[in-house]
Amino acid sequence: MQVNIQGLDALRDQLDGLGTEVRAACFRALRESAGTIVNDVQHHVRVDTGNLKRDVKARFHNNKLKAEIGWWQNDDDYAKSQEIGTRRVPANPTLLPALEREKRHLADRIRTEVRRVTPS
Repeated sequence: MQVNIQGLDALRDQLDGLGTEVRAACFRALRESAGTIVNDVQHHVRVDTGNLKRDVKARFHNNKLKAEIGWWQNDDDYAKSQEIGTRRVPANPTLLPALEREKRHLADRIRTEVRRVTPS
């Protein structure tokens, strides 16, 4: 299960021209937002065995300023059925709502981190 955000490829291309300090600042903001999303999912996911709560993770690709958040172990199929529901199990979406709650904060996080490393 994966969430894609449109426009990030263009932003990454523009960031390629910036210095390493600015890229590192953007990565710190990305890590903070991803961590917030993981925590949000952990607080809202349906708990049966606890696997979904424990196993939701963020994976990072430093050179691409990219984060993937979800489940990559045996829980992936179970996570999908919890997110979208089945005939017998009502949907309990947690990943997309967590992303929606956090996405409005990402620009501010980036702005704050970049301002820390760039002269006024």
